[in-house]
Amino acid sequence: MVKLYWVSSVFALLFVSASGAWAQVSVVNDQEYVGDDGVFHIVGEIQNDSGVPFNQVVVSATLYSEDDQILGTAKASTILETIMPDSKGPFDLLFVDKSATLIDRYTLDLEYKPTDQKTQVLEVTSSDSKQGIVGNFIITGTVANHGDITANIVIVIATLYDRDGNVVAVGKAYPEPGYLGTGEETPFAISIPDREQSKKAIDYSLTVESEEHTAVPEFSIASGMLLAASVSAYVLMTRMPLFSQQVLFA
Repeated sequence: MVKLYWVSSVFALLFVSASGAWAQVSVVNDQEYVGDDGVFHIVGEIQNDSGVPFNQVVVSATLYSEDDQILGTAKASTILETIMPDSKGPFDLLFVDKSATLIDRYTLDLEYKPTDQKTQVLEVTSSDSKQGIVGNFIITGTVANHGDITANIVIVIATLYDRDGNVVAVGKAYPEPGYLGTGEETPFAISIPDREQSKKAIDYSLTVESEEHTAVPEFSIASGMLLAASVSAYVLMTRMPLFSQQVLFA
């Protein structure tokens, strides 16, 4: 499938005075799939190389048939509300229409705005993974608040990758309670229901965010259960994003 990208937002190019360079924001690791429920998905990540954080990120897709007829449009916000510099934010764009089987290619359009920094004090301190009894993929773990104020509306986000480094599925969970006091830790569980997509995944990343905070600059390798003895060299060398905890599995 042919994929084209452009950025239409008036905030698409942000001038970073400190470096004297134009900011860069791009769609990476995206691909499409039809889920177990018959819904057409486009999943991927927004890479922020701008040097400044941004939010209100909206990904819009225009879907085309093989003979270049527009079959429809769809849009979605990134799951991560604020994407910090040198970080990625995943998205899952859904197209619910009978014409989805006719889709041959798509174009993606981005909109976003610069925003204030968030303190980077939230951390996934442990994680584990397993196959659920109904074929879903489950990631469990704990998240901690190392900051000086309470973290409200905490969300943990999982991004699954295939052997080529492309996103195969994304999931999220809101730990209970919905707030996390300073120095506190709480468990989370993320269920990714699409069985076929989960089978393609060989590694995943975890990141966490609240209204006030975002992830620490570097997560350590988690102690999650390895599902195989070896992982490709490509994954070992490339799937270590700065702002997300990486757990390798096959």
